[in-house]
Amino acid sequence: MTRRTGSADLPLHTGRVPQWLANRMASLGAIVTQTIVHHYGRDAFLQRLSHPFWFQSFGAVMGMDWHSSGITTSVIGALKRGLGPLQDELGIYVCGGRGQHSRKTPDELLQLGDRVGFDGAKLTRASRLVAKVDSAAVQDGFDLYLHGFFVTADGKWTVVQQGMNGDKRQARRYHWHSEALKSFVDTPHSAIDGPQQGEIVNLTDHRAELSRAAQLELLTDLGPDRLVCEFERISGIEPAQAMLPHLIMPAHHDVRPKDVFARRLHGTLAAAAERGPVDFPELLLTPGVGARTVRSLAMVAEVVHGAPYRFRDPARFSLAHGGKDRHPYSVPIKVYDETIRVLKGAIQNAKLGREEEMQAIKRLDDQARRLERTARGPSVESFIAGERAVSPDLDGRSVFGWERDLVSTKKRTG
Repeated sequence: MTRRTGSADLPLHTGRVPQWLANRMASLGAIVTQTIVHHYGRDAFLQRLSHPFWFQSFGAVMGMDWHSSGITTSVIGALKRGLGPLQDELGIYVCGGRGQHSRKTPDELLQLGDRVGFDGAKLTRASRLVAKVDSAAVQDGFDLYLHGFFVTADGKWTVVQQGMNGDKRQARRYHWHSEALKSFVDTPHSAIDGPQQGEIVNLTDHRAELSRAAQLELLTDLGPDRLVCEFERISGIEPAQAMLPHLIMPAHHDVRPKDVFARRLHGTLAAAAERGPVDFPELLLTPGVGARTVRSLAMVAEVVHGAPYRFRDPARFSLAHGGKDRHPYSVPIKVYDETIRVLKGAIQNAKLGREEEMQAIKRLDDQARRLERTARGPSVESFIAGERAVSPDLDGRSVFGWERDLVSTKKRTG
């Protein structure tokens, strides 16, 4: 059973992820995946990937542009690299990718089928059908250029693929999940993310069932002249659209107060201040960055444990590790590396039966939910301003260089 789970519309951004960030994204992505699988199982990880708001938040917490199309490529690439050495241990495999990598998906699935034991031919057919549905059955002005296929050892899967509309400078992401999918052509999506683009053709809508049947009849029974006549007769009918989770990201690059649920941010900050001294005493002894890392851990904890409704503001998760383009601020390398170190240690200890650190991280999320109704804190602008002020000391880095060098240059020229 498979269904389309949702979609997202994103500003189209070009450029590449610098290697220093790509390596860290691969590490953090793999650790978050392991943590989710440890607590909830690999099916839950597939379910999260199929939700557009969670996927966007996942990319933001890893330091990518919080609102752009680049998150899709970067998250899929990071997971493919990061989970590669762990794929047999976790039973999660990542196929496909952007451009020529997407075209290799069938071969990758067939090879995995032979090695792992699932039906590679069946999954190859699913991969091709998903791509065909989003490029032909749904004609919305976006041309597919990316296809990521996540599959487990028992043959369950999630697909995340993306299309581009160059004229509008926008991308649209499509999410599919094999859980509860009854038909590839009858309301299969779990989500589609993107802004309204006017009238589209959506033959996957349940209400288009008669249209699908009629098209088959036309192809079978009628000649070309009758086909033209029938097309002209029905071309004025606007197809109804299925209601799915749909993420629409703004064009502005900076993080603004309206992009963040301040109440939840305050809950996270309060939880980090309250639980940090109790659960992470040794971490807090780390000069300069210990307390700051606890705040990032609290945001990562929500990505691991949070329910779908909590990810309506993906921008909030960019406040964990900043962004490669300095929005909301440069990536604090010291904090990022310390977050990875703490999470990696927690996973390794959990494998040995020592759950204390994993439970401590979960308590950060639990406490944030309890406190967010009453907690008070700085405004979003003040929080971002504070992070930018300390960025040089935290080894802030972006595609423009090290923050300390940028600040030094500005002082000399200003």
